[in-house]
Amino acid sequence: MTGNQEADGLVRGLSHRDPDLVGQLVEQYQYRLFRYLLYLTRSSDKAEDIFQETWVRVLERGHQYDGKSKFESWLFAIARNLTIDYWRRNKLTVELEELGEATGVDAPVPFALQHALSASDFVWRGEESERIQTALGMLPAVQREILLLRFHEDFTLEEIAKLVAAPLSTVKSRLYRGLNHLRHLLEGAQA
Repeated sequence: MTGNQEADGLVRGLSHRDPDLVGQLVEQYQYRLFRYLLYLTRSSDKAEDIFQETWVRVLERGHQYDGKSKFESWLFAIARNLTIDYWRRNKLTVELEELGEATGVDAPVPFALQHALSASDFVWRGEESERIQTALGMLPAVQREILLLRFHEDFTLEEIAKLVAAPLSTVKSRLYRGLNHLRHLLEGAQA
């Protein structure tokens, strides 16, 4: 099956609220989506609630998916928006509100970023995992989200920019700053 046929089948199945298709999608994306929500909310209870609500929205609003973008981008955008709504609805003044801000121009990414060591190799090494996870939790939400989408979920920078509704330059800047911040946290933990 080609990519277009697969996307067409997904669009058709979602528009008809096919429970078998949604079940397959839940099975395929459950780990990644829950991990993403857990990092955003820092609470397994909140992550579970938003996880469930995300799939309810997929079932209810599947007809809105047009197949022009990747399904996972659409899915993660729903989850992200529900997370922002949760924080706003509960009037919690949390750094996650920054995730809703798509305006503002950040400084350009230095040329050195293009030649940095492979961040995915550096960040996700098994023996350093616990230390890295702790350091990730200390990052501002906007940086943590970009790092997770890029290195955990393998989204391209362009896909991330679309998902977070921010200019590509802002995404690059947040990625660069997040990597630098993470590096400093990890170096500080070694001292």
